[in-house]
Amino acid sequence: MNNILIQNGLHMEKIVGSVRRVTLIFFILFLFLLEQGYAQITLPKVFGDNMVLQRDIKIPVWGSATPGATIVAELGKFLATTTAGQDGNWKVRFDQLQAGGPYELKIFELGKPNSQIRLKGILVGDVWLASGQSNMEWSVQQAQDANKEIANANFDQIRFFQVIQDKKLSPQQDLKGKWKVCSPGNVSTFSAVAYYFARKIHRDHQVPIGIIQSTWGGTPIESWTSRDKLLTSGITKARTLANDTLSEQSFMKDSLKMVHFWDMVYHPQNNTDKIIPLPGYDDSNWPVVQMPGMIKDFGIGPYEGMVWLRKTINLPESFSGKTLTISIGRPETNYSMYFNGKEICKAVWNSNAKQSYTIPAQLLKKGENVITLRIAMLWGGGGLNAPAEEIYITDGSDKASLAGKWSYETTAEPALPKMHNYQYYPSLLFNAMINPVIAYGIKGFLWYQGEANDSAAYHYRKLFPMMISDWRERWGQGNLPFLYVQLANFKDRKPHPAESEWAELREAQALTLSQPNTAMACIIDIGAANDIHPTNKQEVGRRLALTANKLVYRQNIIASGPRYRRYRKEGNRIYISFTNTASALLTKGTEGLAGFAIAGKNKQFYWAKAAIEGKEVVVYSDKVTDPESVRYGWADNPECNLINSEGLPAVPFRTDNWRGLLLLLNLLIL
Repeated sequence: MNNILIQNGLHMEKIVGSVRRVTLIFFILFLFLLEQGYAQITLPKVFGDNMVLQRDIKIPVWGSATPGATIVAELGKFLATTTAGQDGNWKVRFDQLQAGGPYELKIFELGKPNSQIRLKGILVGDVWLASGQSNMEWSVQQAQDANKEIANANFDQIRFFQVIQDKKLSPQQDLKGKWKVCSPGNVSTFSAVAYYFARKIHRDHQVPIGIIQSTWGGTPIESWTSRDKLLTSGITKARTLANDTLSEQSFMKDSLKMVHFWDMVYHPQNNTDKIIPLPGYDDSNWPVVQMPGMIKDFGIGPYEGMVWLRKTINLPESFSGKTLTISIGRPETNYSMYFNGKEICKAVWNSNAKQSYTIPAQLLKKGENVITLRIAMLWGGGGLNAPAEEIYITDGSDKASLAGKWSYETTAEPALPKMHNYQYYPSLLFNAMINPVIAYGIKGFLWYQGEANDSAAYHYRKLFPMMISDWRERWGQGNLPFLYVQLANFKDRKPHPAESEWAELREAQALTLSQPNTAMACIIDIGAANDIHPTNKQEVGRRLALTANKLVYRQNIIASGPRYRRYRKEGNRIYISFTNTASALLTKGTEGLAGFAIAGKNKQFYWAKAAIEGKEVVVYSDKVTDPESVRYGWADNPECNLINSEGLPAVPFRTDNWRGLLLLLNLLIL
């Protein structure tokens, strides 16, 4: 026994000795590397292989190193030096370069050449920061003609840096991301709007284009604005100060909830997928709803969770023995569908406007057949959002409609966990996703956002210019060009003129054109009633590029549709004049002018008759003898068709401020 203990003791001594020797070797190696300067000099991740640097400015490059060290930076044949401060931070500026490349960037501490950082494949051209919520984030693979566009995306002089989504309580100095060359293998996840913008600008001007993409779906403008700027406004001060109660643990708890949330969305709970889809399942006690319809039509108030829907249908005898196609319009983006108990699809983030699937012939039964849907009804959406004629089963010639009564149940599965979604909180995205790239040399900003601020559209009149000035001040490049997209048409079309939050938000966006060096792309004609993410991103990118060509690249072009200038009244008619008419005002399509409404002193609006007379539009109605105001395109989803000779749509407007006067006074006080 003693011999065994002695042997074990000697063995342990050998192990301890070996550990000590290895530790000593690593310590000596660490001191050697420290002396040689390894791991001492660093760059933020926004600098990397294949990046694009901004032409025609003194190019800034910064990082950290040994305090007091002399930093040598070489970009091609250009040299810049500086001294690291006591905190180790340093910055150099290269002389202005014209568009070109590729270059190699070398950076090292003087006297420690082995500390060198080398970045390759660098181009000099124009860099744009593209930011906003989901319509800017919406990727090439999600937009129309995705396969064709991806296959043809061979542009080695277009580069993207996609900022990894993150949120922080204080301004950060670095972030996560990587520069990528535009190619069929990379382009699919790029912002579609930013890509189509970059493609046109690159083709038009033959310069390299870099896009820094910093986006997060569903986020309000307050998330992208700095704390300091938000504290200057009574609109946002209280909510911004409330962030002081948060901690990193708050984010961690919410992240864990999010994992559980999506696990529940993607995986049916309580074996419901094995029970509810079965033909013999008893749903007689379930409430009934008319389809097509959205969750708001169910009469159950605001709801977020998993909903099961069932419909029993008798199919025609002619369908027997045939493979069928089922069309269900456009449900919520996450859903599963079953036919007679068998799952025939599981859609995850499927955003196609029309969705159809195959029903194998062997699943059909004589008489009654059961269709079951499990839908994640999230963010106020969910249901079968399509015209009744677009939900059906067909054998290729005959159709059996699925419109009508469906049974539904909201309590078959546990409630989804409630998350705070801290990315919506003031300044947290600015801290993590904007502040780290501030000072990177850019040409200007691209912005597509506003949907998340529609419920307080009048506040956007102040919040939007406030964020623009915030970013410009911090970049220190003067009034950098700020190009943005106005909200598209969306939601159900209403039969009579009515107030509209989306119209008010669009108005706030149009008013922001009073800020210097700004331009707006109007897309009121290419949205979709049932899709907040219209897929024609090519045209959005093209129109945004038109504004850049005029404002930034000084081309003598018409870059916008007609914009309201002023009106004059003659009797019972109001004459509207416009800017940006190009050679003529025109009507899109063969129908007469649509989208105009007129009101008298009683502020009651009626659809108006309208006609083009030279460079003006005359508006009138038999119901209004003494008109006071005209509105055009003033709706969530207006029917409007006024364009200029360049085919660009007129920007929605109103000549009154009746509903907004009190709100505007309150806003001015804030």
